[in-house]
Amino acid sequence: MKYDEYAGREGDIVTGIIQQTDSRYTLLDLGRVEALLPQSEQVPYERPEPNSRLKAYIVEVRKTAKGPQIVVSRTHPGLIRELFKLEVPEISDGIVEMKACAREPGHRTKIAVWSNDTNIDPVGACVGARGARVRQVVNELRGEKIDIVPFSDDQHDFVAKALSPAKVKEVRFHEVEGVAEVVVPDHQLSLAIGREGQNARLAARLTGWRIDIKSETQIFDEENAYADGDWAEGEWVTDPETGEQTWVPADGSEAMSADDWATAAEEAEANSEDLSIETSPIEDAGSTEDDEEGAPDSENVDNLEPESTDHDEKTEEVGEEEAIN
Repeated sequence: MKYDEYAGREGDIVTGIIQQTDSRYTLLDLGRVEALLPQSEQVPYERPEPNSRLKAYIVEVRKTAKGPQIVVSRTHPGLIRELFKLEVPEISDGIVEMKACAREPGHRTKIAVWSNDTNIDPVGACVGARGARVRQVVNELRGEKIDIVPFSDDQHDFVAKALSPAKVKEVRFHEVEGVAEVVVPDHQLSLAIGREGQNARLAARLTGWRIDIKSETQIFDEENAYADGDWAEGEWVTDPETGEQTWVPADGSEAMSADDWATAAEEAEANSEDLSIETSPIEDAGSTEDDEEGAPDSENVDNLEPESTDHDEKTEEVGEEEAIN
């Protein structure tokens, strides 16, 4: 039966010929059966052309009276995994593993790869000679840019690499809050954030950490603000009659009530407040070039939420004709 042929094939890639398309769905001819590509599973701005070939990821196989109804997707992260499996023998053989994948369909994808053989560079294996392997994937995705970074068990290292092509100076973890505070050189801040926050957002999903990106100057200003603040050195004094507490600075400056102290602390924190960007997928993302134009240049990315190895750090971005090291 046709249903038996496709039952249990969720997660596979199929190649079909586009038969027809409308505002609701596109039909793919798989040979003996048809596959349904709903509008919700199509990449924004991707225009399926009738009679052209298209690869898609099977997300569901339904049994109906008319036979199997196969639902496929072009936006599922699994499509990235399966396309690389087709192009990279080391992945299909289990030597190289894709540990994580974060995607904004039609714009940019970040993947983290790991090699079970220390003699094989996982990033190089995925890129291929002169970018040949990854270029095949990019072409199938109609030019979607792909960043490939090496996975690391060292979370400091992994978060830093995930933010490539930006160069990270330091990563500090606040494990209770699940936040990774990342410090970058001032001139790298916009690059780390990416246009409309895309680079940081994808890095957060890739690593599973909420990411707070700050420049070295912002960190310096914050630390000095707290160091110079009235709460830096001193003591709380309790009025024996009223029970009210007063902060008495050690430098002999004017004492502060608890309310005034709290207000001063809040104002100092507000001065270094970060730019907050949600990590839910952006349906209408803008340009995804990793340059400083169009990206925030004086704000931070605050708490971006997600969805040590001996390998050399290496990041590959392929969006057109070149792999960028």
